[in-house]
Amino acid sequence: MIRLTRAPNIAIAALWVDMLRQAGIEASVQRFFLGSVAGELPPDQCLPEVWLTHDEQEGNARTLLRDLQNVPQRRWACACGETVEGGFEQCWQCGRPMPS
Repeated sequence: MIRLTRAPNIAIAALWVDMLRQAGIEASVQRFFLGSVAGELPPDQCLPEVWLTHDEQEGNARTLLRDLQNVPQRRWACACGETVEGGFEQCWQCGRPMPS
C-alpha cells in the first residue's frame, strides 16, 4: 500500500477515492475519523488520506487526481440571458442545459 495524498476533508477524500475506483484503481480512505481529535493532535496529522492498494497504480492515480483537481472552469451564456460560470452544466435561472 502507498499513500497517494492527504485530502482537505472527508467529503473530498471520498470523492477522490470513488473517482479512482471508477477508473479501476483500488483505493481507500484512511484516518476517516481522526478529525475529531484535532487539537489533541496537530491538525495536519488529522487530515484524511487516500491510499492505493497496489503501488504500481500510483502513476495512473496521480494523473487522474491531477486532472480532477485542474478541471477548467467554463463560462457560457444561456438563451434566457443568464451568464453561467464554473462547472455548472445547467442554468440556475431557467434550468436549460448547457449548449453543446
